[in-house]
Amino acid sequence: MLQVPAGAKIAFQGEPGAFSQHAGHKIFGTRIEPLPCLTFEDAFDAVAHRKAVCAVIPIENTLAGSIHQNFDLLAHHSLEIVGETLLRVEHHLIAHPGVSLRQIEQIYSHPAALEQCKNLLRRHKKIEKISFYDTAGSVKFIRDRGLKNAAAIASENAAHIYGMNILRRGIEDDPENYTRFLALSRRNKFPSGGDKTSIVFGLKNEAGVLFKALSVFALRNIDLSKIESRPIRGTPWEYLFYLDLQSDLRSRECLRALRHLRELAPYLKVLGSYATF
Repeated sequence: MLQVPAGAKIAFQGEPGAFSQHAGHKIFGTRIEPLPCLTFEDAFDAVAHRKAVCAVIPIENTLAGSIHQNFDLLAHHSLEIVGETLLRVEHHLIAHPGVSLRQIEQIYSHPAALEQCKNLLRRHKKIEKISFYDTAGSVKFIRDRGLKNAAAIASENAAHIYGMNILRRGIEDDPENYTRFLALSRRNKFPSGGDKTSIVFGLKNEAGVLFKALSVFALRNIDLSKIESRPIRGTPWEYLFYLDLQSDLRSRECLRALRHLRELAPYLKVLGSYATF
């Protein structure tokens, strides 16, 4: 685990009981003080403005793919990735105690959770599906509004926190449902280095330049575990490229590869070099 003082504030998007909070406990332990935020940008800002020591954000899911907004936020903020964790995401159908599935007319949850539970939702076509900003927040909403005809899709922890009942367990379509979370801090707050290094860079619009850029890692036998491209706002058809390298930033090969890449890339930013927890 990453060592932080007891009671250190860790920001995340969502309400208490969100999967991001669970990921925070995996990375930092259970003695942290969770700081719920309405949006991902609020979580980034909480760290940047010293309201929290770190933030925990999801970056990709094995079923839904990349969370593009958070890739963009990584490029636009000066925070550093200091750790990651993989979390098995298990969805449950949650309602008020004493309510049966026959009484449910609406199901609330985050769009990604609704998408990951399509098989159950297809079997109940008459139930209205309503997108919400957060899985745990949807449980809190139906509890606070006293909606006895509604259910939410969220974690078991959310059901316990809000005193609600689980109607159906493990309703996700695919059990191989994992989300990768990143821990972010202000720069130089934690020692840099680990099994993985993440970078983002931009290139000139020239023939073959992306091939040349990726070759700097192939030449040094550095494995690329993820490549993501995102459009640059205001400059049509130009992109930033995000790479995850299976290499420690402190290694000679990684340093030489990045030095070589800087010769090709007008813009290069190391997002962090970190371990998995």
